[in-house]
Amino acid sequence: MKTSLLALAALSLAIPTTAAAQRYDSRYGLEPGAHDEIAWDFLEGLTTEIGPRLAGTPDEARARAWAIEWLRAHNFQNIVEEPFPIDGWVRGEERARIVAPFPQDMVLTALGFSDATGAEGITGQIVHFASIADLRDAPESEVAGKIVYIGNAMRATQDGSHYGYFGSPRRQGPGIAAQKGAAAIVIRSIGTDNDRQPHTGATSWPDGVDPIPAAALSNPDADQLERMLRRSDEPIAMELVLTPRFLGEVMSANVTAEIVGRDPSLPPVLLACHLDSWDNSPGAVDDASGCAIAATAALRVAERGQPLRTIRVLFAGAEETGLWGSSAYSAAHTNEEMGVGLESDFGAGPIWRLETNFSQSNPALFERLTEATAPYGVVPAPNIVARGGADLNIMRDQGGPIIDLQQDGSRYFDLHHTENDTLDKVSPLDLAQNVAVWTAVTQVLANEAGSIAGGGIVAGE
Repeated sequence: MKTSLLALAALSLAIPTTAAAQRYDSRYGLEPGAHDEIAWDFLEGLTTEIGPRLAGTPDEARARAWAIEWLRAHNFQNIVEEPFPIDGWVRGEERARIVAPFPQDMVLTALGFSDATGAEGITGQIVHFASIADLRDAPESEVAGKIVYIGNAMRATQDGSHYGYFGSPRRQGPGIAAQKGAAAIVIRSIGTDNDRQPHTGATSWPDGVDPIPAAALSNPDADQLERMLRRSDEPIAMELVLTPRFLGEVMSANVTAEIVGRDPSLPPVLLACHLDSWDNSPGAVDDASGCAIAATAALRVAERGQPLRTIRVLFAGAEETGLWGSSAYSAAHTNEEMGVGLESDFGAGPIWRLETNFSQSNPALFERLTEATAPYGVVPAPNIVARGGADLNIMRDQGGPIIDLQQDGSRYFDLHHTENDTLDKVSPLDLAQNVAVWTAVTQVLANEAGSIAGGGIVAGE
């Protein structure tokens, strides 16, 4: 009987870095073309049968029901749905047009928790700031009554590190503009692509500050606007129509499920992801693939026999609109110690680096994790302190052990929060490599009898 690629992928998990391993693709530790059917079934099923899953909507509720049924079908135990309230918001009509001096339409999308312009829209003069720092320094007289535009451009990096700094115009820019009396704000999309597909994402408003209309231009439209600003001696005027609605309090929920370990007294291994997506795409990269990776890794460990520790999978709700699920889970489980946490929420690019916050306090365990992941092209980073994904608030709140399995994010922000985040963007081979690495790491952790933190978490976690 011919051995399937799935079986080869599973077998390769145990292959050490020897001459035998050289038969395998040096980038992945898997045979070229390897495919994990369970992970792909989850990913394809969620994105096809549910599609977009905006937090607090019936679509997110359908996704939870779908996930619970999938977990039951794959023999997970202790499946729990934990509801929590969130602030609801839904998108409406969105369009923009330069009305003077170079009349033409522009492509944009509302940011999460944008206010509405009203159906009739607003028209205002564009005032351009190259960075959020320039907006912070601007006098109110320069901003009041105008449409603010922030044009800083994000660049691609393997580890996605630019997102922290270059994402600030989306996260804080609208609040600053509102405080200075702006009529509205449009930003260059927080993305690295050149497609005419704008990137949405949540924004926030300081206490006591009324929201204003806020949107992101596609990167080519941002380039076009900046050319207009350079070429014109006259003010640039934009007509903007955004009609989102605030829904008040609505409900979301977290879903957890377990592979029960032999010793329930040991704190569990927590594998996290988030189930919701933005409303403009099926969210294949962000974060259906992450949930497929986490859930499949738990099953792959169980295939080898019952682990010592319980493995708990957390499908967090309402991550995109404000990390609601992460906060709710930490609050609900504050008195339950977690053994270690890791999250997949950076697409499905191949994993290339291993980071922890206990490499110094438990070097022996760090070495075993290094050996387990080396066959898949993963390099250890003992001097980088893992911070954990967005849905691991409980690990940060507890000061517990965290692992970051860094994926190659060179293309992630081409797709992030756009209509282009679809199933065809996920490589089955890359997904299989992620599952293999997560399985290898989870296998070690779930069979660790001692304290994962060792002598204590290193300073700076």
